[in-house]
Amino acid sequence: MIIDPYRDDLNKIVILNPKGGCGKTTLATNLASYYALRGPPPALIDNDPNGYTVRWLEKRPRNSCEIHGIANHKLSIHATRTWQLRIPNETSTVIIDTPAALGRHEINELTSDADCILIPVLPSAMDIRYATNFIAELLLLTQFDRPVAVVANRTRQNTHSLTMLLRILTNLETPIIAVLRDSQNYLHAADLGLGIYEMPYHRVKKDVEQMDLIIDWLDQLLTRTPVNGLGMRNEIFS
Repeated sequence: MIIDPYRDDLNKIVILNPKGGCGKTTLATNLASYYALRGPPPALIDNDPNGYTVRWLEKRPRNSCEIHGIANHKLSIHATRTWQLRIPNETSTVIIDTPAALGRHEINELTSDADCILIPVLPSAMDIRYATNFIAELLLLTQFDRPVAVVANRTRQNTHSLTMLLRILTNLETPIIAVLRDSQNYLHAADLGLGIYEMPYHRVKKDVEQMDLIIDWLDQLLTRTPVNGLGMRNEIFS
């Protein structure tokens, strides 16, 4: 069954950062795989002309949990509304992966009805400077009425760049909800069309711990019944 185009009970999570190479697709696909395991099947929308998210979906094993993929490469008012026509009624969570080099108009379209915005940021001086300016503009654009959080990506603990990222974003009052490691586990999972929640737990334990922090933040924000991280891991990895 396909939903009404004006359905308003979807939880829409936008992964956004106009700078390329910051890990938007990694975050989007891992969230999608988690919600697929948790059920009901989520929708994963690929707005990037490069189609990285679609390629990941094409790699997924036939016996993996279902994810509804939508390739929506054309950014326009028409496109940002009609994707809802293709989302099954059972779906309650929509994850939107976005391309690099977005303009103000496209960002406004993508975030206008978002329930929250996640911004992956690499802990390098250039990325931090870019992200700081972008977040300040985004908060003004959204008039501070949509929750925004940062996910530090590909980090190494106890480095100067990570400390600088934490300090600057604290001044912007934008929470950093997780610090994802610079881990090969994400690459191995992506090559298989999987997320880290679908990998052997003994290999991904540290990565799952940080992803759980993102899930906990989303659960509280989207008024779902909170799921204890350890309990969810026990269920998924049993």
